[in-house]
Amino acid sequence: MAMKKVCFLGLGVMGYPMAGHLSDNGYDVTVFNRTTEKVSNWCKHYAGQMAHTITDAVTGADIVLMCVGNDNDVSEVAQQAIAAMKPDSILIDHTTASAELARQLDAMCADKQIGFLDAPVSGGQAGAQNGQLTVMVGGRTDTFERALPVMQVFARHVQRIGDAGSGQLAKMMNQICIAGIVQGLAEALHFGERAGLDCNQVIEVISKGAAQSWQMENRAATMMNGEYEFGFAVDWMRKDLHIALEEARKNGSTLALTALVDQYYADVQKCGGGRWDTSSLLTRLHP
Repeated sequence: MAMKKVCFLGLGVMGYPMAGHLSDNGYDVTVFNRTTEKVSNWCKHYAGQMAHTITDAVTGADIVLMCVGNDNDVSEVAQQAIAAMKPDSILIDHTTASAELARQLDAMCADKQIGFLDAPVSGGQAGAQNGQLTVMVGGRTDTFERALPVMQVFARHVQRIGDAGSGQLAKMMNQICIAGIVQGLAEALHFGERAGLDCNQVIEVISKGAAQSWQMENRAATMMNGEYEFGFAVDWMRKDLHIALEEARKNGSTLALTALVDQYYADVQKCGGGRWDTSSLLTRLHP
């Protein structure tokens, strides 16, 4: 069965362009957002229908995709959606949330004969706009295979990791890696400045070797210019790291570096940088 009638719940910096790609690729898209102004703007730029309630938005949809804020938002929106979704439809949650919530939603969907996938994304605002997101998915194989063509519309890579909750656990690993890499880059730039080096030249050289990373390629220059308006905010990173640290306490893993960098992000928040992007760790090191 072709999954052509889709619904997107949550038109934030990620959901807005993701829903747009679905519209541009021939899907019959209905959108809902708590702030109706965003829905109105989206409908001016893309072909699709505006819904005024979650129930209206999901009724009759083959696939419902959602990308909202945190566990409380996910739980509230998903419960309303599941109550009105038709049997054999699929709910995909692209929010970064807890693995435990993903498992709860999977069980709720199963009771209603609805498929469920936890499918957090990586790639930031630019990745969403360019249709180049990476999607980490947890859920049943058959559900994943049915939903894959829809997710491929806005992604460069979509991979099923395992059962429900696995996508969220993979996203935690992603954020753990980013936290350590950004802190290392911030310290290197701080060190270079204090040593009197031309850091642009140094980055040009070391980015060709083993120190290379996406963060170095895309954020080193902007960090040196003191520019921190590039998408994923410190406030959201702290939310994600809190989820990872909570999960670590449950599974007995040791995340010493992650816990430290989380506190460094707290320092950035105290300086008024909650909406700066995650590369703003360098601001802590400037006098």
